[in-house]
Amino acid sequence: MLFGLRPILEALNAGRTLEKIFLLRGTKNSLVADISTAARAVGIPVQLVPGEKLDGLTRKNHQGAVAFVSPIDYAPLDTIVTGLFEEGKVPFLLLLDRITDVRNFGAIARTAECLGVQAIVVPGRGAAQINGDALKTSAGALNILPVCRENNLHETIRFLQQSGVTIVACTEKAEEAVGAAEVDFTGPVAILMGSEEDGISPDLLNLADVKLRVPMSGQIQSLNVSVAAGIMLFEVARQRVSAQ
Repeated sequence: MLFGLRPILEALNAGRTLEKIFLLRGTKNSLVADISTAARAVGIPVQLVPGEKLDGLTRKNHQGAVAFVSPIDYAPLDTIVTGLFEEGKVPFLLLLDRITDVRNFGAIARTAECLGVQAIVVPGRGAAQINGDALKTSAGALNILPVCRENNLHETIRFLQQSGVTIVACTEKAEEAVGAAEVDFTGPVAILMGSEEDGISPDLLNLADVKLRVPMSGQIQSLNVSVAAGIMLFEVARQRVSAQ
């Protein structure tokens, strides 16, 4: 963590990757305004909180500002997509809409790296914090697999579609089941997974080119999102290996 207004502003100006910034609610200070402006320009979430929240994060003199330093550097999605096409590779991406549990996120990243995903995309707000627990659960995958933090997943999906990438949403609301449906995963594809609580946001789900569900015959009819993601990613990997 970083503490204090000036150290956080200096970190932003130096281009350090910060995960999240907490600022004391009601503070009237030019440095607060500078931090908010600089953070939002690069997509770092800023949250205004009461003093009790900050005191609970650290006992040090935080001066009304605490920031979490990210253990990874986020990658620009447009650069990754362009690079994949230029290298003659077929994009295989994973979009995570509001996955908030760090261990779920780490497990998904581990599976994604093993199955050939080239980048994970997360929203700027409402996503799991990438911390030590996430890194440990990923078994080091988060040190290898690029993670892109995008402010607006709606615009991100539009960009990918315009780039020729098919968006495949995993949702229990779909009529067709993965494996049974005749969906070609050998082309450029991005798998879209939703949150643990309520799945994929309706506005994002409406944008998907294809909607598939995981077939289930048990009584619970619900899978952990990391398991569901593994099933979806495996089908992509299976088809691509078969096509070689």
